[in-house]
Amino acid sequence: MADPHPSLAHWLRLSLSPGLTSAGWRRLLDAFGSPSEVVKQSAEVLMGFVDSEVAKSIAHGENDSRLRAALDFARAEDHFILTPDDPRYPALLRETAGAPPVLYAKGRLELLQRPTIAIVGSRNATMQGMRNAKAFARELSTAGICVVSGLALGIDAAAHEAAIDGSGSTVAVLGAGIDVVYPRRNARLFELLASRGLILSEFPLGTPPVAANFPRRNRIISGLVRGCLVVEAAMASGSLITARLAADMGRDVFAIPGSIHSPLSRGCHHLIKQGAKLVETARDILEELGLQVAAPVPTAPVEPPVGAASELLAALGYEPCDVDTLAVIVRMGADELLPLLMQLELDEWICRLPDGRYERLR
Repeated sequence: MADPHPSLAHWLRLSLSPGLTSAGWRRLLDAFGSPSEVVKQSAEVLMGFVDSEVAKSIAHGENDSRLRAALDFARAEDHFILTPDDPRYPALLRETAGAPPVLYAKGRLELLQRPTIAIVGSRNATMQGMRNAKAFARELSTAGICVVSGLALGIDAAAHEAAIDGSGSTVAVLGAGIDVVYPRRNARLFELLASRGLILSEFPLGTPPVAANFPRRNRIISGLVRGCLVVEAAMASGSLITARLAADMGRDVFAIPGSIHSPLSRGCHHLIKQGAKLVETARDILEELGLQVAAPVPTAPVEPPVGAASELLAALGYEPCDVDTLAVIVRMGADELLPLLMQLELDEWICRLPDGRYERLR
C-alpha cells in the first residue's frame, strides 16, 4: 500500500498528545492554521495556547512509537485514517461541533458516502425488540441506506447483523481502539463488519473500552447520520443520549412504541412525547426523509394458526404471559396447552422468554 499523506503524521502527532482537548485543538488550529504549522512551533510558543505538558508532548514528539504504529495501520489494506481535510471524511460529521480530528477506519470506506440512519437501543433487548431491529435494518439496507450503530450487545448487534447483507450495508462506531474487540461476544460480528461493512473509531490504537468513551462514541454515531431510530430503551440509557445528541444536531429522531408496561418502552415513549416521530415500518423513515422507497420483496403468505392454536394466540395478546395464567384463560390442561405453545414457538408466532413466560411476536 502507498504511504499515507505526509500531513497525516502531523494530525496524528496532535491527536496522540495526552491531555489535548477539543478546545485545545481549536485554539491551536485558529492560531496556526493547520497541524503542520502547529508542530513547527516550540514548546514555549505552544504554552500560550495549551497546557505546558501538552505543549512539550507536541513539540518533542513524545508519542513517536504510537505515531509509527498508527502510520503502519494506515498502510494496511482496507485500513484508513481520515482527517477533516481529507475528502473521504464523512461530510455530515465534519459539519458538527467537535468533529473528531482523526478517524480510524477498517473495511469498506465507500459506505460513508451513502445515506445513513442510526439504529440504537437496549443491550438487554426483548425478543420482539431484536426482531424489530432486524426488520428495520434489513429493509433500510435493502433500500440502499447504510445502518450505523455501536456494536453493543442487543439492538446494536441485531441491526448490524441484519443490515450487513443489504446494498446499504452497515457501519459500527466503537468506544475503544479499532484494534480492540469489544464486547468479546461480538468477535465474529466484528470480523464480518471489517470485511463486509465498516468499523470506525476516533480512539488511538489499543485504547480500552472505558465508560467515558461511550458518550463520545454516541456523538459520532449521531453526527454521521440523517436520522436516528431508537428501538427499545429504558429511561436511563445511552440510546437516549444518542437520540438527544442527534436532535441537538438537527437530525430526525424516530422511535418504535411498545407496551406501556415495559421498562424498555418508556425511553421510546418519552422521545415520542418530546417530538420524536412514531414509526411502525422502515418505510415511515424513508418517506419522512424523502428517500427512495424500494418496492417490497414478495414473500410467501404466512398461514395463520387455526383451531385451538388460534384461540391460544388470541388469548396471549401482546403482553408476556406465564403458562399457569394462560391455562386459566383458555381453560386447558398442561397436556393440551404445552404442545400448542411448542408448535406456535416453532412457527415463530411466539417466543419463550428467559423467565419462562411467553411473548407474541406477530
